[in-house]
Amino acid sequence: MKLLDFSSMFFTIAFLVYCVAFILYGVAVMGRVWRNRDPEQHMKKWGRLSFLVSTLGLVAHLIYFFTRWAGAGHIPVSNMFEFMSTLSMMIIIAFTVIFIIYRKTLLGLFAVPIAIIIMAYAAVFPQEAQPLIPSLQSWWLQVHVTMAALGESFFAIGFAAGFMYLLRTVDFNSKEKSDRRQQRGVEFTLLSIVVVIGFIASVYAFRVGGYESVFTQEQESKVSRVEYKLPPIVAPYQSKVESFQSFLGMKEPLFEAPSWMVGINAGRKLNTIIWSVLAGLILYALIRLILRKPLGRAIHPLLKGLDADDLDEITYRSIAIGFPIFTLGALIFAMMWAQIAWGRFWGWDPKEVWALITWLFYSVYLHLRLSRGWQGKKSAWLAVLGFMIVMFTLVGVNLVIAGLHSYAGTN
Repeated sequence: MKLLDFSSMFFTIAFLVYCVAFILYGVAVMGRVWRNRDPEQHMKKWGRLSFLVSTLGLVAHLIYFFTRWAGAGHIPVSNMFEFMSTLSMMIIIAFTVIFIIYRKTLLGLFAVPIAIIIMAYAAVFPQEAQPLIPSLQSWWLQVHVTMAALGESFFAIGFAAGFMYLLRTVDFNSKEKSDRRQQRGVEFTLLSIVVVIGFIASVYAFRVGGYESVFTQEQESKVSRVEYKLPPIVAPYQSKVESFQSFLGMKEPLFEAPSWMVGINAGRKLNTIIWSVLAGLILYALIRLILRKPLGRAIHPLLKGLDADDLDEITYRSIAIGFPIFTLGALIFAMMWAQIAWGRFWGWDPKEVWALITWLFYSVYLHLRLSRGWQGKKSAWLAVLGFMIVMFTLVGVNLVIAGLHSYAGTN
């Protein structure tokens, strides 16, 4: 078996083991809620088992990481599949550290699914190992990207704890205006997560079905070919159909991408966004239909009895740990490498700008937390918003905005 095939096998094993760990964390939490006798002992027992399984998943993930490194000849962060796979591994590492400190089993019920979703998202992209371009052939790549990803992983744990705090403390039965705003905010966050899951599900569904439509577009006397793996609601701007696979009676795109959207793949990317929203809304509606109540209100009872102050503390500590790591990896080491590779410390590349925005946001978070006493819901909402900025920096900038930091394999 080739080393890269061996690596891919352990990636799959890690994903499956994380799924089992998530189920076990669910058993631990649900059992604590429903069990009449000694619920804390039940949660402690199943919590230990859940943590052991998630740790085994991390071991498999580390095996994937290092065998991929050896097989590809470089650290596996050179394209979207590799980077998102590494980020999910870092999230489990961050979770493991925080769990050892605070021993909160319920945190696994929210942190582990983040890693699972990101792994599933990573698998959407091409998984072939690609050689590094000359500017990336440097040990600075290892230091810069891994430290930035580790810092972002602690931000992810802060998001999980902060969101748990909101689910625990928001009054979902209140009709007060301020409480209704909190309820809508929680529900929108859950909807955003469901949209991501809907995107992943739709991509895999059409991939299994072998769907493909192809367009040609002429730009500056050059004819380019654009392949769609999702039914084309949006066609590329001023393009011609080369092949079109009908779906639900749709025999042609509904409209074409606007002229101001630059790039040969602009229409395909807009089409992907539309499909993500549609699939997410359908999935969200189905869940609401089954639960017969908002998702936040359905999850809220699971967190009863959990100490909200502990969640607030975990949120702050996770971000406080991640902030200096992110500062070193995403800013200081990145600028040093930029000076070596491109002869300048700063160039206003979109990824650089959004990394700075992320750093400034978490700087404000820590300032408000330490100097202004922003705790509780204010702190939790900042943690949630901060991680959304992180994900836009990682996903939105890479896939939508062209720049020096755009990853390979994003088409």
